Amino acid sequence: MTDFIPVNAPLLDGNEKKYLLECIETGWISSEGPFVKKFEQKFAARLGRKHAIAVCNGTAAIDATIEALGIGPGDEVIMPTFTIISCIAQILRNGGKPVLVDSNPLTWNMDVTQIEAKITPRTKAIMIVHTYGLPVDVDPVLDIAKRYGLKVIEDAAEMHGQTYKGKPCGSFGDISIFSFYSNKHITTGEGGMILTDDDELAEACRSLRNLCFQPHKRFVHERLGWNMRMTNMQAAVGLAQLERLDEFVERKRQMGRLYTELLKDVEGVQLPLAKTDYAENVYWVYGVILDESLRIDAEEAMKRLANVGVGTRPFFYPMHQQPVLKKMGLFENETYPVAERMYQRGFYIPSGLNMTLDQIYQVAERFTALIKSPL
Repeated sequence: MTDFIPVNAPLLDGNEKKYLLECIETGWISSEGPFVKKFEQKFAARLGRKHAIAVCNGTAAIDATIEALGIGPGDEVIMPTFTIISCIAQILRNGGKPVLVDSNPLTWNMDVTQIEAKITPRTKAIMIVHTYGLPVDVDPVLDIAKRYGLKVIEDAAEMHGQTYKGKPCGSFGDISIFSFYSNKHITTGEGGMILTDDDELAEACRSLRNLCFQPHKRFVHERLGWNMRMTNMQAAVGLAQLERLDEFVERKRQMGRLYTELLKDVEGVQLPLAKTDYAENVYWVYGVILDESLRIDAEEAMKRLANVGVGTRPFFYPMHQQPVLKKMGLFENETYPVAERMYQRGFYIPSGLNMTLDQIYQVAERFTALIKSPL
């Protein structure tokens, strides 16, 4: 029986156990514990941000961000169609209108050259979503936002330790978010972080994550919020992970380079771009896109790889094709061919921080055998 290689397994052999034990021994296990503030302060310092607000997951971070920015009925937010549904949900719940752009076929990020043509008098913000390992080309977006007076929301959920022209991802625009789900470079199991330099936005997000309790009249509410609090135990794990971020990024880059070396001669497969003129790939995941000449799509390839013990995940299903959104009458007759092809032909193979060299070689061998076998 072939040993199954999961698509991701976290690495938790630093100070995680030590810090968790401190939580248990002191009894500080809720969001009131000291590790939450420590994690926020260390994370903000790492990103060069004034404020960091820890929340229960990355989706909550986006939801609070949309609410704090006051995006409401009729407000338009320009964003990529190739992303996770978390990015769009709160815009719609608030009555806003997502306006989509297609992807760059090489970087797999939003095609920033399409943004300006989508701007209308109702446009309020641009959401950039750094995807899979390379960041969005940020400077053109910031230039457009400045010229049109728009807010910039930066979804850096997958970009722990990545930089754009030497500046940390998560430090751009008006407000940024991270996810600490178990497959991220830094994990708290579930968790997220909001970052901003704007005092008012930070205050709003802190209130929104805590049911909008008031300092002097706790149970008198002027606004509806959520319980999005991060626990002290989650923050303890996050702090331990943050201590090793540089090590984790280098480990991921080594894995990415090895995969590329092992797979570079496999015909009909697009591998991740190693670098652009503004960033080197951090390989949050190692994605592949199959050429049409192979006569096998991503879904079939993933099934066959599962049969030989290799875990995979599909690429994002574009927003304009999501059944739940189409039922709402959104994106009718809209097509985004690059994103559509990426979903149909793309998926990612195991690349968790806990992978061994032997597992990488096994995945590469099984993947190569699949592609070279009669299809």
